[in-house]
Amino acid sequence: MKVLVTGTAGFIGSHVAMRLLARGDEVVGIDNLNDYYDVSLKQARLARFADNPNYTHVAADLADRAAIEAVFAAHKPNRVINLAAQAGVRYAAENPHVYVASNVTGFLHILEGCRHHGVEHLVYASTSSVYGANRAMPFSEHASTEHPLTLYAASKKANEMMAHSYAHLYGLPCTGLRFFTVYGPWGRPDMALFLFTKAILAGEPIKVFNHGKHKRSFTYVDDIVEGVVRALDTVPGKNPAWDAMNPDPATSGVAPYRLYNIGNRDMVDLLRYIEVLEQCLGKQAVVQMLPLQAGDVPDTEADVSDLAADVGYEPQVSVEEGVANFVCWYREYYRA
Repeated sequence: MKVLVTGTAGFIGSHVAMRLLARGDEVVGIDNLNDYYDVSLKQARLARFADNPNYTHVAADLADRAAIEAVFAAHKPNRVINLAAQAGVRYAAENPHVYVASNVTGFLHILEGCRHHGVEHLVYASTSSVYGANRAMPFSEHASTEHPLTLYAASKKANEMMAHSYAHLYGLPCTGLRFFTVYGPWGRPDMALFLFTKAILAGEPIKVFNHGKHKRSFTYVDDIVEGVVRALDTVPGKNPAWDAMNPDPATSGVAPYRLYNIGNRDMVDLLRYIEVLEQCLGKQAVVQMLPLQAGDVPDTEADVSDLAADVGYEPQVSVEEGVANFVCWYREYYRA
């Protein structure tokens, strides 16, 4: 297939592009290489596959309507994976307009491109953050997500609603994937594992919020990528059992539409995560305990039974193995 992947200079997007190229697909990648974090890291990710003859890179911003229209017109992808977004939950408090431009307006341009160019299937990134104030765990796609706690989460909730409307109005099959705390090699410098590793090696304190009483479905990037590709290959249809009097948020009776959690089945204590990292680094962390941050939730636990049933998704990598792989990459990349 020819697959348009947005965010190919990003953490997950670069891994997805590598996986698609490895199986023989043609990939058209879009990224604007913004300076939210180290651009040289983004360039290094792209360099891993930039010389592959099946990869074409387009430097463009999703918020640039004309540029996105031109990409669809020129390349005519069969399927699309939208992973580009303004990342970082806390960054939204100071830069709300950037989130709306990238995550809402940009997503509209992707939907329009899919609509007008006969795309067979759109897979797009959502987030576990949409569960917000919901505390019933494990989080289920069939539960309410009406109370997001951050603008980032609200922008992703908007994506889910926009996708359903396009699936209904134009018959565009859409699959949304709610990611749960992804980590691994080539990760984002603003995320906990990266920040912790850098600080521990430098002998600086690490900031541990909620006094370490967090639990997360930490999910290794290779497991995420496998789920994304399997979802891409599984085009959703309408749910014949859908009941308009008791509507299921994860499916639709009027549109080819599906929402899935994608993450690890098992929660891990944040303090255990740090302990594993200390063991891999051979160095103990200096810990600064801090209260829960605004917008954070104490725990996230993924119910991935639907994704397992529909596409055979089954996470394979333990936190012990995954953190070790990250540390190995980090030491090599930064010569640390």
